[in-house]
Amino acid sequence: MTVKGKIVVVTGAFGALGSAVAEAAAKAGALVAALDYAASPPSGLGERLGPDALLAGGIDLVAPDAAKRALETVKARFGRIDALLNIAGGFRWEKIADAGSDDAWERMFAMNLKTALNASRAAIPHLLASGAGRIVNVGAEAAIHAAEGMGAYAASKAAVHRLTESLAEELKLAGVTVNAVLPSTIDTAANRKDMPQADFSRWVAPADLAAVMLFLASDEARAVTGALIRVSGRV
Repeated sequence: MTVKGKIVVVTGAFGALGSAVAEAAAKAGALVAALDYAASPPSGLGERLGPDALLAGGIDLVAPDAAKRALETVKARFGRIDALLNIAGGFRWEKIADAGSDDAWERMFAMNLKTALNASRAAIPHLLASGAGRIVNVGAEAAIHAAEGMGAYAASKAAVHRLTESLAEELKLAGVTVNAVLPSTIDTAANRKDMPQADFSRWVAPADLAAVMLFLASDEARAVTGALIRVSGRV
């Protein structure tokens, strides 16, 4: 898995999965640009990513102009962009019959779809210039068959799946690959708190999901594009 020396942008990099992916990329020898909506990174992340990493908070990727500025900042810092890992997103559980408004739907589509769309659109010129650009999105296994209370979340992630497929077709002749991982429940502190009776060992470890994403960002994955790869653990 060769990402050594590559410029890898990770959105949502201050969260549980994003920080795990950013750290894995740095350990593999990539230069990491860690972007997030949160104002500041979790304690110690900068040290774990190394002195050459770029950490930028306060970036609202729901706004196209903010996404464009962020990716231009990365390009100015490192000279190019080789891979974009779209991890920014969120989750909300709400029964459709109980909802008094469309807030959950609007929020899920903004957080999950628009962030990936805007970051990808801003990154495309730089990825084309790279010669072997990569985009890796985070979809969801729940978007294949949605459970109760997951209507808004699953619909937004299904949109990410279609974005992935369409963008892969759009860019395949230019040498840029676009793929998505579809995790089941990820083993995070927040999920453990929400589901304390679950068997955590069956969930997907962030490090395991990071390994799949970094493979898709690597040179070895040049022949894979438009793929929706389920990463289910033992759920």
